[in-house]
Amino acid sequence: MSAAMIAALCFTVALLVTTAYFIMGSIPLLVLRHDTPLDAGFVRGFFNIYYVAAVVTATATSISYAFAGRPALASGAAALAMIAVILRKKVIPTMDSLGAQIQSNGIHAIPGFRKTHLVAILINIVQFVVIVWSLTALNP
Repeated sequence: MSAAMIAALCFTVALLVTTAYFIMGSIPLLVLRHDTPLDAGFVRGFFNIYYVAAVVTATATSISYAFAGRPALASGAAALAMIAVILRKKVIPTMDSLGAQIQSNGIHAIPGFRKTHLVAILINIVQFVVIVWSLTALNP
């Protein structure tokens, strides 16, 4: 096995661990009432850190698969990196806005924050499934 393929597999494991950690860490956060700025800020910070980590690991995975001569896996990992960038640009400002509304006693913002939180988790579960599927289906 080439060094490039070993690196690709290591980065793939890092991507899987990052995604699984986020899923396992964010689901329990759904028990928060999301009714205080502290709750909203903590959840927002958790998501922000995840999106940054996902971009870094998915980009490294993409580059390593490209060097290993696996264009399908490289493209898939690049797509995951782009999705993380897009989600970060959409989810984090939404959480910021809803968190500010919660802070100013906007009780109607709590369901919106919880929905944003839940949808982001569901998207990441789908991404995790796609990553695992691609490793089995695209492996010659």
